[in-house]
Amino acid sequence: MSDYRCINIDQACELIDQGAQVVDIRDEGSYQALHIRDAYNLNNHNLPDYVAAADFDAPLIVCCYHGISSQSAADYLAHQGFEEVYSLDGGFEAWRAQCPDRCES
Repeated sequence: MSDYRCINIDQACELIDQGAQVVDIRDEGSYQALHIRDAYNLNNHNLPDYVAAADFDAPLIVCCYHGISSQSAADYLAHQGFEEVYSLDGGFEAWRAQCPDRCES
């Protein structure tokens, strides 16, 4: 089983530009208000469907509010069989501050 790694915003941008998927584990209201462009809002209700349809070989970046909760989620997803899993240091708050042009609502 693979483990996850923590990455900074610049590393995440590079991975996204190369086709990495981003999952946002914040609550739906926060996600709807603003999120990383093309991120998927992952929660306990849609998790089984997401895992069933996922590409386990594609890089996966997990984002939360500040980069703490995403570590647990990244660890869980890595143990579900995803080969390349990352937790975004600083979470969405850091992303929004550094990359506002790469956000959408």
